[in-house]
Amino acid sequence: MSQIRWWEDYARRHDSTIDNNPSVGNKEGGLTTIYEKSLGALAKGGQSPLMAVYDYAERIDTPGFGFMDTPGYDPISMTGLVSGGCNVGVFTTGRGSVYGCKPAPCIKVATNTALYNWMEEDMDLNAGTIMDGTETIQEVGMRLFEKIISVANGEKTKSELNGIGDEEFQPWFPGPQY
Repeated sequence: MSQIRWWEDYARRHDSTIDNNPSVGNKEGGLTTIYEKSLGALAKGGQSPLMAVYDYAERIDTPGFGFMDTPGYDPISMTGLVSGGCNVGVFTTGRGSVYGCKPAPCIKVATNTALYNWMEEDMDLNAGTIMDGTETIQEVGMRLFEKIISVANGEKTKSELNGIGDEEFQPWFPGPQY
């Protein structure tokens, strides 16, 4: 709860509220508030019990499912996770973010097959097969798990193969900047 209160105060200090939606891409995708986006992020967490909550860039030291309180902006969010000790990222996108991360590999997961087909050279895994009905959540989950293990063992992500990510390590400087 302290993180929510902090964000409310932070937004207030910058003449904003946490129930708005500043991202053009989110609006184009049909989201009306950051609350809706956060519910989607929560759903991506699955059903594992939450084991830890971390402040931005705080050292990750608890095994299991954890949450790091970061801004929603892709480069700043992943920079916080990498700074906290994340050594393989998994980044889902439904609109085609080309995020890559040099300090730690980042597996890009397309949430729909049309996006995957359009950006196959930059997406590591197509999870749209769930919506297509050709794979189950469990099957895609196993493919993702195997991809994480493979990348942790040295397989290059498509971002790494394409040289994407040099500019993506971006620490968070609190204040309006987007």
